[in-house]
Amino acid sequence: MAETAPSPVYLVGAGPGDPDLLTVKAVRLIGAADVIVHDGLVSDAILALASPQAELISVAKQRSRHSMPQEGINALLVDLAREGRKVVRLKGGDPFIFGRGGEEVDACRAAGVPVEVVPGISAAIGSAAQAQLPLTHREASSAVSFVAGQCKGLTDQDWSGLAGKGRTLVIYMGVATAADIADKLIADGVSPAIPVAVLENGTRADMRTLRTLLADLGDMVVREKVVSPALIVVGEVAAHALARDALIAYRDAAVTIEGPTMIGPNGKRVE
Repeated sequence: MAETAPSPVYLVGAGPGDPDLLTVKAVRLIGAADVIVHDGLVSDAILALASPQAELISVAKQRSRHSMPQEGINALLVDLAREGRKVVRLKGGDPFIFGRGGEEVDACRAAGVPVEVVPGISAAIGSAAQAQLPLTHREASSAVSFVAGQCKGLTDQDWSGLAGKGRTLVIYMGVATAADIADKLIADGVSPAIPVAVLENGTRADMRTLRTLLADLGDMVVREKVVSPALIVVGEVAAHALARDALIAYRDAAVTIEGPTMIGPNGKRVE
């Protein structure tokens, strides 16, 4: 007897957490799936849209710890599709923006498994919208770049020209390395006084938006106990966000003035 043709695998973007931001197609596929292979950042409210009969498989990833390596996830998707099951690979944000969706598509193609990608609202787009932070602005920014703060060693990444006047830099997965990120950007010539916003738990009920200066970024993340998931937005557009000004604490902590230069409690000069 001929083998049954594998079922398609759907790589579905779950967005940043708010189920109201799902596409109509995403909702339909989640509800019809036999098995959902999902990231840890997919909210419970979104998983609740699955059929009661659906099998939910978590492949949650945390910094330096993975419940299943990426190669294992790739193989799992192929195996489930070959069983003829309706497979949804549910990924936070958008599958093709730091979601490793490209690797999963490649694995399915190589195995002869049909695959379709359903886009989702990325964390940057969704979080910025809720914070009313325009990633582009006629008077502040005409270019946006997305980078990952921990995919590779920071010294291996070339961010030259990505931040500064007229540009917006959005950093994913940068909380743990926030101080190093600030040092790197300042060393590359970005002004220590450029506004920075941190968007924590974007689009969710407990979202926080904090604003400071680049020189204070690392200290602010520590004193405000910022946790992932959180995005860092560097650029003049951060001044437009609905945000709590976390710089107040920085200024109140023995900031001194030397002419046009501020010196913060961490000893860094803020031009």
